[in-house]
Amino acid sequence: MNVEQLRPYQKKVNITVKALRKNEVREVTSKLDDSTHKVTEAVVGDATGTVLLTLWDDDIEKVQDGKTYNIVNGYTSLFKNSLRLNIGRYGELKEAEQEITEVNESNNLSETEQQ
Repeated sequence: MNVEQLRPYQKKVNITVKALRKNEVREVTSKLDDSTHKVTEAVVGDATGTVLLTLWDDDIEKVQDGKTYNIVNGYTSLFKNSLRLNIGRYGELKEAEQEITEVNESNNLSETEQQ
């Protein structure tokens, strides 16, 4: 699968993306148990486009700008009508063996309003 094929509410997403840059980390409080978590988004992409990858807690430190990652069993969601790629509880993020060299930044799926 490649980035331009991503649509809202997909499950079992297996994709390889290059991390371009992370946004500022912020702290949020869980409505479920009042615990505090760190969250940020990273702009990730491939030759077909880019999308925002939501990163929570320990996953934030795992992602470094310029590196290529395999996301296994991820999913997509909408946050404020903007497409997001998520690793989730059952997903896996690991560094890819094959590097992505070219990223199409002109096709940002998270900037296009979704329905």
